[in-house]
Amino acid sequence: MTELYNSYRKDIYTEPSGVDKDTLKNLGPLRPMAGIWRGSKGLDVNPKREGPETQAFVERLELQPIDPQTNGPQLLYGLRYHQHIVKPGEIETYHDQIGYWLWEPATGTIIQTLTIPRGQTAMAVGTAAPDAKEFELVATRGLTTYGICSNPFLEQAFRTDEYRIKITINDDGTWAYDETTTLMIKGEMPFAHTDKDTLIKIGEPTPNGVARPHEAS
Repeated sequence: MTELYNSYRKDIYTEPSGVDKDTLKNLGPLRPMAGIWRGSKGLDVNPKREGPETQAFVERLELQPIDPQTNGPQLLYGLRYHQHIVKPGEIETYHDQIGYWLWEPATGTIIQTLTIPRGQTAMAVGTAAPDAKEFELVATRGLTTYGICSNPFLEQAFRTDEYRIKITINDDGTWAYDETTTLMIKGEMPFAHTDKDTLIKIGEPTPNGVARPHEAS
Protein backbone atom coordinates (compact mmCIF):
# COMPACT_ATOMS: atom_id res chain seq x y z
CA MET A 1 0.00 0.00 0.00
CA THR A 2 2.81 2.41 0.90
CA GLU A 3 4.51 1.88 -2.46
CA LEU A 4 1.27 2.64 -4.31
CA TYR A 5 0.65 5.84 -2.34
CA ASN A 6 4.26 6.87 -3.02
CA SER A 7 3.61 6.36 -6.74
CA TYR A 8 0.51 8.56 -6.44
CA ARG A 9 2.71 11.42 -5.23
CA LYS A 10 4.60 11.44 -8.53
CA ASP A 11 1.43 12.47 -10.39
CA ILE A 12 -1.49 13.55 -8.24
CA TYR A 13 -3.65 14.77 -11.14
CA THR A 14 -3.93 12.08 -13.81
CA GLU A 15 -7.03 9.94 -13.38
CA PRO A 16 -6.96 6.20 -14.19
CA SER A 17 -8.06 5.19 -17.67
CA GLY A 18 -10.35 2.36 -18.72
CA VAL A 19 -12.34 2.43 -15.47
CA ASP A 20 -15.17 -0.12 -15.27
CA LYS A 21 -18.27 1.97 -14.57
CA ASP A 22 -20.29 -0.89 -13.04
CA THR A 23 -19.85 -0.38 -9.31
CA LEU A 24 -21.70 -3.57 -8.32
CA LYS A 25 -19.06 -5.63 -10.14
CA ASN A 26 -16.19 -3.88 -8.37
CA LEU A 27 -17.13 -3.65 -4.70
CA GLY A 28 -14.87 -6.45 -3.50
CA PRO A 29 -15.92 -7.59 -0.01
CA LEU A 30 -18.67 -4.95 0.11
CA ARG A 31 -20.65 -6.57 -2.73
CA PRO A 32 -22.79 -8.82 -0.46
CA MET A 33 -23.85 -5.74 1.53
CA ALA A 34 -25.44 -3.91 -1.42
CA GLY A 35 -29.22 -3.66 -1.25
CA ILE A 36 -31.99 -2.94 1.22
CA TRP A 37 -31.96 -4.73 4.57
CA ARG A 38 -34.00 -5.20 7.70
CA GLY A 39 -32.80 -6.21 11.15
CA SER A 40 -35.14 -7.21 13.96
CA LYS A 41 -32.77 -8.61 16.58
CA GLY A 42 -30.59 -5.59 17.28
CA LEU A 43 -29.12 -5.01 20.74
CA ASP A 44 -27.67 -1.72 21.99
CA VAL A 45 -25.78 -1.44 25.31
CA ASN A 46 -25.55 2.24 26.19
CA PRO A 47 -24.57 4.31 29.25
CA LYS A 48 -27.10 5.67 31.72
CA ARG A 49 -26.68 7.38 35.09
CA GLU A 50 -27.85 4.18 36.81
CA GLY A 51 -25.50 1.98 34.78
CA PRO A 52 -25.47 0.16 31.43
CA GLU A 53 -28.84 -0.21 29.69
CA THR A 54 -29.57 -2.92 27.11
CA GLN A 55 -32.08 -1.85 24.46
CA ALA A 56 -33.54 -4.01 21.68
CA PHE A 57 -34.06 -2.34 18.31
CA VAL A 58 -35.22 -2.90 14.74
CA GLU A 59 -33.68 -1.22 11.73
CA ARG A 60 -33.85 -0.54 8.03
CA LEU A 61 -30.52 -0.16 6.25
CA GLU A 62 -30.22 0.81 2.59
CA LEU A 63 -26.89 0.61 0.73
CA GLN A 64 -26.92 1.76 -2.90
CA PRO A 65 -24.00 1.80 -5.36
CA ILE A 66 -22.54 5.15 -6.40
CA ASP A 67 -20.59 5.98 -9.56
CA PRO A 68 -16.84 5.28 -9.35
CA GLN A 69 -14.96 8.06 -7.58
CA THR A 70 -11.45 9.32 -8.36
CA ASN A 71 -9.00 11.46 -6.43
CA GLY A 72 -6.53 12.01 -9.23
CA PRO A 73 -5.04 8.50 -9.70
CA GLN A 74 -6.92 7.01 -6.75
CA LEU A 75 -10.02 4.96 -7.64
CA LEU A 76 -12.81 4.13 -5.20
CA TYR A 77 -16.03 2.17 -5.59
CA GLY A 78 -18.72 2.55 -2.97
CA LEU A 79 -22.16 2.32 -1.43
CA ARG A 80 -24.16 5.25 -0.09
CA TYR A 81 -26.05 4.17 3.00
CA HIS A 82 -28.83 5.26 5.34
CA GLN A 83 -29.50 3.44 8.59
CA HIS A 84 -32.73 4.13 10.49
CA ILE A 85 -33.38 2.49 13.86
CA VAL A 86 -36.41 2.47 16.16
CA LYS A 87 -37.36 0.64 19.33
CA PRO A 88 -39.70 -2.34 18.75
CA GLY A 89 -43.27 -1.20 18.21
CA GLU A 90 -42.36 2.51 18.10
CA ILE A 91 -42.02 5.03 15.26
CA GLU A 92 -39.80 7.66 16.91
CA THR A 93 -36.21 7.59 15.67
CA TYR A 94 -33.82 5.87 18.07
CA HIS A 95 -30.77 6.22 15.84
CA ASP A 96 -30.21 7.65 12.37
CA GLN A 97 -26.95 7.46 10.41
CA ILE A 98 -25.78 8.24 6.89
CA GLY A 99 -22.50 7.84 5.05
CA TYR A 100 -20.52 5.74 2.59
CA TRP A 101 -18.83 2.36 2.48
CA LEU A 102 -15.87 2.61 0.08
CA TRP A 103 -13.54 0.03 -1.49
CA GLU A 104 -10.16 0.80 -3.03
CA PRO A 105 -9.27 -2.24 -5.18
CA ALA A 106 -5.64 -1.21 -5.68
CA THR A 107 -4.84 -1.36 -1.95
CA GLY A 108 -7.54 -3.61 -0.48
CA THR A 109 -8.67 -0.71 1.70
CA ILE A 110 -12.21 -0.43 3.08
CA ILE A 111 -13.46 2.91 4.42
CA GLN A 112 -16.68 3.68 6.26
CA THR A 113 -17.75 7.27 6.75
CA LEU A 114 -20.55 8.00 9.19
CA THR A 115 -22.49 11.01 10.37
CA ILE A 116 -25.20 11.14 13.03
CA PRO A 117 -27.58 14.05 13.74
CA ARG A 118 -26.22 14.66 17.22
CA GLY A 119 -23.18 16.49 15.93
CA GLN A 120 -20.67 13.72 15.31
CA THR A 121 -18.83 12.26 12.34
CA ALA A 122 -16.13 9.63 11.86
CA MET A 123 -14.11 7.78 9.24
CA ALA A 124 -13.03 4.20 9.90
CA VAL A 125 -10.58 2.07 7.91
CA GLY A 126 -9.57 -1.55 7.46
CA THR A 127 -8.11 -3.86 4.84
CA ALA A 128 -9.40 -7.09 3.35
CA ALA A 129 -9.15 -9.44 0.40
CA PRO A 130 -11.74 -8.94 -2.37
CA ASP A 131 -13.55 -12.13 -1.32
CA ALA A 132 -13.24 -11.67 2.44
CA LYS A 133 -16.19 -12.79 4.57
CA GLU A 134 -15.03 -10.95 7.67
CA PHE A 135 -13.34 -7.58 8.09
CA GLU A 136 -12.91 -4.95 10.77
CA LEU A 137 -12.61 -1.16 10.57
CA VAL A 138 -11.37 1.30 13.19
CA ALA A 139 -11.54 5.08 13.69
CA THR A 140 -9.47 6.77 16.40
CA ARG A 141 -9.92 10.15 18.06
CA GLY A 142 -7.10 12.63 17.45
CA LEU A 143 -6.04 11.37 14.03
CA THR A 144 -6.25 13.63 10.98
CA THR A 145 -6.89 10.56 8.81
CA TYR A 146 -9.51 7.99 9.81
CA GLY A 147 -10.48 10.00 12.88
CA ILE A 148 -13.49 11.11 14.93
CA CYS A 149 -14.93 14.62 15.25
CA SER A 150 -17.62 15.61 17.78
CA ASN A 151 -19.46 18.71 18.87
CA PRO A 152 -18.15 20.41 22.06
CA PHE A 153 -20.74 18.86 24.40
CA LEU A 154 -20.07 15.30 23.26
CA GLU A 155 -16.31 15.93 23.33
CA GLN A 156 -16.51 17.04 26.96
CA ALA A 157 -19.23 14.81 28.38
CA PHE A 158 -19.18 11.62 26.26
CA ARG A 159 -15.86 11.74 24.45
CA THR A 160 -15.48 9.06 21.76
CA ASP A 161 -11.93 7.69 21.78
CA GLU A 162 -12.43 4.79 19.35
CA TYR A 163 -15.04 3.37 17.01
CA ARG A 164 -14.66 -0.23 15.84
CA ILE A 165 -16.97 -2.27 13.60
CA LYS A 166 -16.65 -5.91 12.55
CA ILE A 167 -18.62 -7.20 9.55
CA THR A 168 -19.42 -10.89 9.00
CA ILE A 169 -20.89 -12.09 5.69
CA ASN A 170 -22.96 -15.23 6.26
CA ASP A 171 -23.44 -18.12 3.84
CA ASP A 172 -27.24 -17.79 4.00
CA GLY A 173 -27.19 -14.34 2.38
CA THR A 174 -27.47 -12.38 5.62
CA TRP A 175 -24.72 -10.30 7.14
CA ALA A 176 -24.01 -9.05 10.63
CA TYR A 177 -22.22 -6.19 12.30
CA ASP A 178 -20.76 -5.87 15.79
CA GLU A 179 -19.76 -2.35 16.87
CA THR A 180 -17.89 -1.10 19.91
CA THR A 181 -17.64 2.63 20.58
CA THR A 182 -15.27 3.42 23.43
CA LEU A 183 -16.56 6.42 25.38
CA MET A 184 -14.79 8.43 28.03
CA ILE A 185 -17.72 9.63 30.14
CA LYS A 186 -17.07 12.74 32.24
CA GLY A 187 -16.14 11.78 35.78
CA GLU A 188 -16.30 8.05 35.08
CA MET A 189 -14.27 5.17 33.66
CA PRO A 190 -14.23 4.33 29.93
CA PHE A 191 -17.46 2.72 28.69
CA ALA A 192 -17.83 0.19 25.87
CA HIS A 193 -21.00 1.21 24.01
CA THR A 194 -21.93 -1.77 21.83
CA ASP A 195 -24.40 -2.38 19.00
CA LYS A 196 -25.01 -5.54 17.00
CA ASP A 197 -27.54 -6.95 14.58
CA THR A 198 -28.03 -9.46 11.77
CA LEU A 199 -29.57 -8.13 8.56
CA ILE A 200 -31.93 -9.85 6.11
CA LYS A 201 -32.27 -8.61 2.54
CA ILE A 202 -35.66 -7.14 1.60
CA GLY A 203 -34.68 -5.41 -1.67
CA GLU A 204 -32.05 -5.54 -4.39
CA PRO A 205 -29.65 -2.66 -5.08
CA THR A 206 -30.21 -0.23 -7.96
CA PRO A 207 -27.26 -0.08 -10.39
CA ASN A 208 -25.28 3.16 -10.25
CA GLY A 209 -26.19 5.85 -12.76
CA VAL A 210 -23.51 5.35 -15.40
CA ALA A 211 -23.97 1.57 -15.29
CA ARG A 212 -27.66 1.70 -16.16
CA PRO A 213 -28.83 1.22 -19.76
CA HIS A 214 -29.88 4.52 -21.29
CA GLU A 215 -32.38 4.92 -24.09
CA ALA A 216 -31.19 6.87 -27.10
CA SER A 217 -32.70 10.34 -27.26
